[in-house]
Amino acid sequence: MADDTQTPSQQTIRQLIERLYGDQAETTLSRIDALVERYQSRIPDMAPSADRFDERDTILITYGDTLHADGEHPLETLHRFGKDHLKGIIETIHILPFFPYSSDDGFSVQDYYAVNPDVGTWDDVDALAEDFGLMFDAVFNHMSAQSEWFEKFLAGDAGYEHLFMTESLETDLSQVTRPRQSPLLTAFTRPNGETVHVWTTFSADQVDFDIRYPETLLYLLDVLLYYISHGASIIRLDAIAFLWKIAGTSSIHLQQTHEVIQVMRAVLDQVAPQVILITETNVPHKENISYFGDGHNEAQMVYNFTLPPLLFHTFLQHDATILREWVNSLSTPSDDTTFFNFTASHDGIGVRPVEGILGEDALNALVAHVQQSGGRVSFKRNPDGSDSPYELNVTYVDALIDPSESQALQVKRFVLSQAIAMSLAGVPAIYIHSLLGSRNDIAGMESSGVNRRINRAKLAYTDIQAELADPNTFRAQVFAAYSHLIEVRRQQAAFHPNAAQEAIDLGRTNLFGLLRKSESQTILGLFNLTPEVQAVDVSQWLDGEVLDVISGEMKKPQISLEPYEVVWLSKDV
Repeated sequence: MADDTQTPSQQTIRQLIERLYGDQAETTLSRIDALVERYQSRIPDMAPSADRFDERDTILITYGDTLHADGEHPLETLHRFGKDHLKGIIETIHILPFFPYSSDDGFSVQDYYAVNPDVGTWDDVDALAEDFGLMFDAVFNHMSAQSEWFEKFLAGDAGYEHLFMTESLETDLSQVTRPRQSPLLTAFTRPNGETVHVWTTFSADQVDFDIRYPETLLYLLDVLLYYISHGASIIRLDAIAFLWKIAGTSSIHLQQTHEVIQVMRAVLDQVAPQVILITETNVPHKENISYFGDGHNEAQMVYNFTLPPLLFHTFLQHDATILREWVNSLSTPSDDTTFFNFTASHDGIGVRPVEGILGEDALNALVAHVQQSGGRVSFKRNPDGSDSPYELNVTYVDALIDPSESQALQVKRFVLSQAIAMSLAGVPAIYIHSLLGSRNDIAGMESSGVNRRINRAKLAYTDIQAELADPNTFRAQVFAAYSHLIEVRRQQAAFHPNAAQEAIDLGRTNLFGLLRKSESQTILGLFNLTPEVQAVDVSQWLDGEVLDVISGEMKKPQISLEPYEVVWLSKDV
């Protein structure tokens, strides 16, 4: 029965903890209360704004050490880059895991409470938070097998004995969804000589937590609140779909996983209601959007994972038909939720999200194009033992451009793809290597043997400064065009993340049209997917001359679109 003296968040937490942990609920609830009390004084008391998102929101995704310069921590260099180039266009910086780690470029965390000294210090993070919102990764499905926590687990230390998930080799785990080809169970030897087999969903160095025990949840909640005390305004729940595991099931998207996320949301609603949760679930669209919950109780944002491969397909085929149909199927359950629209990230282009949307021939065309572009394909293991494509490893620049075209057209084609993503309902998220027009890092990939390194190049800041200062370079042209689009977008009410959208049929497949409408403005976005001039009449949607807010020119409803041109035609309501 609900306690009338408790807040709605506290009542929600009680209901969830009782459901998840049964007879251990009361002890767990008292420990959550103590945890909340301990952090409450360390976290600014801020109510969420009436508009949680708006058209000014743009997020930059980057590793803490993508940029480096002599004599300063990479996080200091990132801060300098932000102040030099990002003010007025980027609101929030997503710093990919910047903690001590043993593998997977940061996603095998050894210590959640420390900053990797090769990247910087907490002082560097705190300084960055003074100029930008910050997004941190909560890598809560797994931890490094070389961490102190795992050592204590193996030793059977009190408080750690149930922290990680073990299983017998005799257990039938054939139904477990696998994102990798590596074995699900990895053998480890305890100090007493006993062998235990630990779940390792992603690699032998990434040991999975056992969230079935409330002690594990308490450890993770402490980390969550610690990050917020250091300025995190958005928390990314990495690989969260795999969190709760039960033998004999798929161990993905289990109801208990959703309920743990709801606990996290309720705790944040109590301590830091201004903080946003975003779930990273590289799965088909219907499964992905389930993490919105009822629109108020789980993530406020989800990665729009279908967008990168579908946009890639659209440009490869010069055909916007499927993209248009998909856009018109999108919805979110409340104005408290929206999509995290990205085309590239530190990972590759996931292809599971287009299952049921693109056929086998279309998928094979993407795979072949990536391989021709110097990229790689990563695979997953299926329940029947077969392997199938999971991810395309390539920079989005190399996936999108046509090497046979001039540099000017290559820039326009790539920027056009980004303009489409930026026009859609949701918050745009931009990977630093897309903003800087980076190409495939073949040498980095081959020397490391890691496919994903193709899109994770480390860059000398002096070199970047020099290239951006030269208007003839590919980087400078991409950066200038991209920055201009962001600046313009921030000023358009129709690009509010929750403003209405409709992809329109322009009568041909090689053009894409998108209507966005707010209470005060309508924008019609037109996108020419071809290297030829295209004439189009939009008088049925817009009357008379209207302003293209990108170029600042007035346009008639009968428009000629230059090769790979985008226009945002604005009309006040």
